[in-house]
Amino acid sequence: MSYRKEIPHTYKPLLPLAWLYSAGVWMRNKLFDRGILPVEEFSIPVISVGNLTVGGTGKTPIIEYIIELLSPHKRIAVLSRGYRRKSKGYVEATDACTVADIGDEPLQIYRKYPHIVVAVDGNRRRGISNILQRHPDTEVILLDDAHQHRYVRPSLAIVLCDYNRPIYADYPLPAGRLREPMSGLQRADAVVITKCPHQLSHEELAHEAKMLHFDNQKLYTSHIAYDAPYNIKTKECSDIATITAQHNIIILTGIANPAPMQEYISHYTRRVTLMPYPDHHNFSKQEIEKLQREAVEKEAIIITTEKDAARLYSMNIADKIAERCYVLPVKHHLQHTSEQVDFDKLILQAAGARR
Repeated sequence: MSYRKEIPHTYKPLLPLAWLYSAGVWMRNKLFDRGILPVEEFSIPVISVGNLTVGGTGKTPIIEYIIELLSPHKRIAVLSRGYRRKSKGYVEATDACTVADIGDEPLQIYRKYPHIVVAVDGNRRRGISNILQRHPDTEVILLDDAHQHRYVRPSLAIVLCDYNRPIYADYPLPAGRLREPMSGLQRADAVVITKCPHQLSHEELAHEAKMLHFDNQKLYTSHIAYDAPYNIKTKECSDIATITAQHNIIILTGIANPAPMQEYISHYTRRVTLMPYPDHHNFSKQEIEKLQREAVEKEAIIITTEKDAARLYSMNIADKIAERCYVLPVKHHLQHTSEQVDFDKLILQAAGARR
């Protein structure tokens, strides 16, 4: 793919506020490092997947990768905070849950893997305790987006960085997108550079390790791969290759960065209309009606993401666009075979499992 690294959007007039923010984060981390703020460990393996930035780095596909790796060996639970949900406290996913109950990404995970426990709680210690109390046979817990939640000490901490938005060229909030300074990587056991547009050479990987101040033996790279699209209602799969240059496509997204998806579909047809909304956007009735009108006028196929589909299901509007709407699943693939072997071994060892 041709999309390349970009300097993240920064707002230099806000740098004084960013320095204050960084000082607060630094002080908080020191309180944890010195044992002044409590950190709890649990009796079973806890694997954390997080990042240093706001916005999408591909945490959910990595969580799904780990689920598929560990499911044959261990009983898994996934705990998230449930971003932008309307419920409070601990909530466990059921067939009746909506985005308002647990958030879009936990709902996406539950719909794909109904055999595992999926729960949300902003207080991760309480969430883990609830899972262990209700499901004492749980053997591994995956923490989604928990690198800054230091009240829990994970058995393995994985941090994701978007290749196309390098954190070493970014600033802390609110001047940039960093939740904490790049030194937060030092708490990671592994760093995955996601969304790489090409297979990085050894020289490029060494450069990234140097810029991140991170051990390149613990640095992994991945690229985006797409599965076959399926109808949002019938779940019937379709071959992406059936899209031709004559097809009109409307891409409906509420994700942080739709550019890779847009470029992927553009390989099949240039007649692509992007309808982007902010990350985790809840579509309104008016927005769906506009989508319907445009799709009918252009005789277009609608393609959306699994995360967006979770919100459409919860709003009971999937049926309105089901005839022409398809969901495009995304996965992360480790770029080198040796990387995948090492990464899988790291996960399996942390979970106490054997392949």
